[in-house]
Amino acid sequence: MSRFGTVSSALEQIIMASTPLGEGSYPEPVLDSGRGGAGLWRVLLLAIVLVVVAVVFSLFGDSIPPELVMTFVGLLAVAGVFFLFGIAAGLFRFSTSDDGRTLSHAVVDSLPFGAVIADREGKITYVNQHYGSFPGAITNGVPVGVPRLFSGYADAGEAIYRLSRAARDGRSAIEDIRVPGGLGGSQSEASRVFWYRVSVRPLPQTEDARKPLVAWQVEDITRDRENNETAFRDLQRAIDYLDHSPSGFFSADAQGRIQYLNSTLADWLGYDLAEFNAGQLSLSDIVRGDGASLLMRGRGDGEIRTEIIDIDLVRRNGTSLPVRLLHRAARLADGELGETRTLVLDMSSAPDTEEELRAAEVRFSRFFNDTPFAIATLDGDGRIVRTNAPFGRIFHWAGEDKSLELQPLRDLIGEASRDKFVRALADASAQRSEVEPVDAVLSAEGEHAVRLYISASEASAGSPERVNVYALDMTDQRKLEAQFAQSQKMQAVGQLAGGVAHDFNNLLTAIIGFSDLLLLKHKPGDPSFSELMQIKQNANRAAGLTRQLLAFSRRQTLRPQVLELPLIVDDLTVLLKRMIGEKNNLTVEHGRNIWPVRADVVQLEQVIINLVVNARDAMPNGGSITIRTANVTEADTTGMKFEGLAAADYVLIDVEDTGTGMSAEVLAKIFEPFFTTKELGKGTGLGLSTVYGIVKQTEGFIYPVSTVGVGTTFKIFLPRYVPTAEEAAAKAAVAAAPAKDLTGHERILLVEDEESVRAFSARALKATGYEVFEADGGEEAIEVLEDLDYQVDLIISDVVMPEMDGPTMLKVIRDKMPNLKIIFVSGYAEESVRRDIEDDQSVDFLPKPYSLDQINSKVKDVLRRMDKAE
Repeated sequence: MSRFGTVSSALEQIIMASTPLGEGSYPEPVLDSGRGGAGLWRVLLLAIVLVVVAVVFSLFGDSIPPELVMTFVGLLAVAGVFFLFGIAAGLFRFSTSDDGRTLSHAVVDSLPFGAVIADREGKITYVNQHYGSFPGAITNGVPVGVPRLFSGYADAGEAIYRLSRAARDGRSAIEDIRVPGGLGGSQSEASRVFWYRVSVRPLPQTEDARKPLVAWQVEDITRDRENNETAFRDLQRAIDYLDHSPSGFFSADAQGRIQYLNSTLADWLGYDLAEFNAGQLSLSDIVRGDGASLLMRGRGDGEIRTEIIDIDLVRRNGTSLPVRLLHRAARLADGELGETRTLVLDMSSAPDTEEELRAAEVRFSRFFNDTPFAIATLDGDGRIVRTNAPFGRIFHWAGEDKSLELQPLRDLIGEASRDKFVRALADASAQRSEVEPVDAVLSAEGEHAVRLYISASEASAGSPERVNVYALDMTDQRKLEAQFAQSQKMQAVGQLAGGVAHDFNNLLTAIIGFSDLLLLKHKPGDPSFSELMQIKQNANRAAGLTRQLLAFSRRQTLRPQVLELPLIVDDLTVLLKRMIGEKNNLTVEHGRNIWPVRADVVQLEQVIINLVVNARDAMPNGGSITIRTANVTEADTTGMKFEGLAAADYVLIDVEDTGTGMSAEVLAKIFEPFFTTKELGKGTGLGLSTVYGIVKQTEGFIYPVSTVGVGTTFKIFLPRYVPTAEEAAAKAAVAAAPAKDLTGHERILLVEDEESVRAFSARALKATGYEVFEADGGEEAIEVLEDLDYQVDLIISDVVMPEMDGPTMLKVIRDKMPNLKIIFVSGYAEESVRRDIEDDQSVDFLPKPYSLDQINSKVKDVLRRMDKAE
């Protein structure tokens, strides 16, 4: 009888599972070294013998006796007839063209795990397709053995060693192997742990097997392990919750043996849960008297029901524990009692006397009234039934007019939130588990904000309470949110103002510069002279506006200078009249011979503008604003009752309005940051605090004088400026000095991205004799310098330019020109430019907008210093 061969015999020993195969979907094995090998060699050997015999007969047929030939042919005929009868009797069968398509091959090749057949030394004979799908199982097209597949993983070392020993010894073994990241080490799942079940077992010896064979199996059981671990963790968590719940729990079987009790009940009864075993205790051990019989019953129809039983349990030391049991038991279909489930409530600490009940009520009352938030209970119509102590404080209810009892809570909050409150009240009355909080402002004070949390109240007989309301005071938080939002808005406005002022300064530089160039050609007697002067004067006024914008955005260089207050106020008059509107009247009154003061002009203008704007807002129905300037002598100040005002000569600025006035309480706070009497969103509370800071920096004083219903006057005292002898002499010398020589012949590189500014500046410098080279940015400037072999005497550069700005250009060329002198021009503050160049003192600064005389004077001063230094 024929056999399938060594591999087929081995495969028949490891068939464990199979999957249906569709037509054309047969999974080919990775390796089958025994497929058809032995049968093929036998056929070839028989063919060779027959060919040799045929050749012999053909070559030596004449010399071979006919009897011998007939004998050989007869033997072949007998053998042929014998094999035909054998085939008919089923003793022999024809082998298929593909040995792998046998049932044993089909089943093994379709196994859902990897299968490898090898001898005990590890030489592989057969590998199914699933094994080849494991990363690393095929190396250079050749399958590797199971020990080698897991050889690179530290956690698998011991298990693989034991399996290999079992394979060599011809024993069965199975191991679960842990591989972090899985076979192949996937980067996306490096943190995940993969599990593989690997087994080996010997195969029975077959007649045609040269060596004993073993079957290896490799299965990925990661998902099963994860599911088991998840279920185990969930079970452990559930047991932990039950064990440490605030109530006791136990379960008993039909014979009354306790199968489970939780940690809480074990502690109450004095048992060590670590020593407890299922069935060790019975109900009669923990229930006093005949109480166990109460727990060993159930309905005859098998229906499960819950009973409430007040009973005493017995502690391990013999003392009683009064408890309330919530007990469930049922009869099975055959009439036997099933396992019981019993919840245990400790009643030993429950108050059972009137005095204890009163003490508990006192403790609750203290807790109720000492909370930092308001609590109220409402009836079904939303009327207040009871409140705690903070409720009156948070809702600003003094209780002098009438009691809060039965007052509808909706009347205490603003109209904007009442509809939402009514809906929340309806949700709570309908016993909804989640009710959205209500943000509201109190109707008594529009700025006072609360957040209301609403929930259903447990209904009790005779009590009208249906809804609980908890109110948190959100006023301070809302103010902080508003202040933060306002500061963000002011920052954004400041950035916008700074950007607009910077771009506007470029335009004004060109307007002022070309006006100066035209004025060089048109003398005072020229008909066009007055028009040109008007252009220049209005451009200078526009430059003043840009200075205010830059000061607002904190990008303007602020420096004190000697000022004539009447001129400052007069220059602001047009702007102030436009700001206060047509329904308000502005009057300006100046005293005679007003003394000069020393202050920053932009800061001083800001003070006056802020005070006038506040005066306008204090007159919602219109009114009159008066600005006065006057001299105040030291003798005058001695008779004044303003606190902290030192005796000295001052220049007084009064800003008076006919508005609503302010109370003494408001006057005490008006200079505090973020304090404002304006409506939410209409004031930052920073204006007067800024005014106060500016006046103090100028060494002056500011005092408000106000009467409610009459108006307010802000009095600003600025110290009188008296020049020293040295300052007076220097001023006289400047006045007597002859006109400066602004001409020159040096080489100057002008770097400016604004074409109009660059054109004016180049013409201005060329007109005074300088050799000027131009560039529209930092990169072009470097190219020009390379063409000139870095032979220039001075560079004039804008700071803010596209691609490469001025400070970056300076760092690039500083190595080539270590003694370079540069003048930066910018519409921003000099301080911001100094930060960008790390305070390089070799750099001079010229603010925009500048005139013809200013740029020529600056260039001459810088070049003169260079000559002296050399």
